Amino acid sequence: MSKRILILTGDAVEALEVYYPYYRILEEGYEAVIASPMRKVLRTVVHDFEGLETYTEKPGYQLGSHLSFSEVIPEDYHGLFIPGGRAPEYIRLDRHIPRIVSHFFEMNKPVGAICHAVLVLNALKNKRYFTGRTMTAYPACRFDVENLGAFYTNQTPYVDGNLVSGQLWPDLPGFMREFLKLVRR
Repeated sequence: MSKRILILTGDAVEALEVYYPYYRILEEGYEAVIASPMRKVLRTVVHDFEGLETYTEKPGYQLGSHLSFSEVIPEDYHGLFIPGGRAPEYIRLDRHIPRIVSHFFEMNKPVGAICHAVLVLNALKNKRYFTGRTMTAYPACRFDVENLGAFYTNQTPYVDGNLVSGQLWPDLPGFMREFLKLVRR
């Protein structure tokens, strides 16, 4: 039976940060399952760096989710991937997020978190999963990493135990290489 990887996201997910991992997971022969607050067609966004002090945002592609968060049984999955963009801002508010995400840390399963995904990790009441760990995120999310009790690093991607973290979509080749190494174990 193929390993199953859960991707937690929602509208305004950064297009490259969901499509690239989705297709890399499939390319490895694993099943990639996209879950969102409700089962629907998601609207992705494209973030780029065009000379402003922050990124710009444009409409991206549409992407269907396979499950709603309420339908997720975390025990059915070998790993978890959380893409960035603006989706983490609101999916972290869903009451199912702590139940789902905590499982992967409790069971020491691979977790990939890139860009703004740290906002989802901050939805967990129990921050002990992160105390003393090192991770990275989009630079503007440094305080969110530190609020977890983790140490922020500019090194990207960064692997600390079962957690692979990255800063931006240009990190995806190295990020996915490290994440998939953990999945293969």
